[in-house]
Amino acid sequence: QVQLVESGGGLVQPGGSLRLSCAASRFSLDSTAIGWFRQAPGKEREGVSCISSSDGSTYYADSVKGRFTISRGNANAKNTMYLQMNSLKPEDTAVYYCAALRGLRRCVLSGGYDYWGQGTQVTVSS
Repeated sequence: QVQLVESGGGLVQPGGSLRLSCAASRFSLDSTAIGWFRQAPGKEREGVSCISSSDGSTYYADSVKGRFTISRGNANAKNTMYLQMNSLKPEDTAVYYCAALRGLRRCVLSGGYDYWGQGTQVTVSS
């Protein structure tokens, strides 16, 4: 069974940093579009960032541009993806999910991914 498992969430003060990881099992992330999404209490899920599998292009939500960086693992961690989050704000508090979209394609932040992780909580508070 395909699995995506997030880790790295936690409590951080405003202005701090966290790095989220997502590990895939029984599934290769090499030729998939990958993305990070988040959902805050009482709000709809929103796309945060993604990397296309067709050309490697990356996309970010306006709210995180310049602060978050998405990346794939290196040759020793091909089935891992990351989200580096810097200058965190209280409004970044949410459950963060990683997702994978099969095939060579441009990624989207609107959803429609094939596989999803279970989520990891990120809380930004003093």
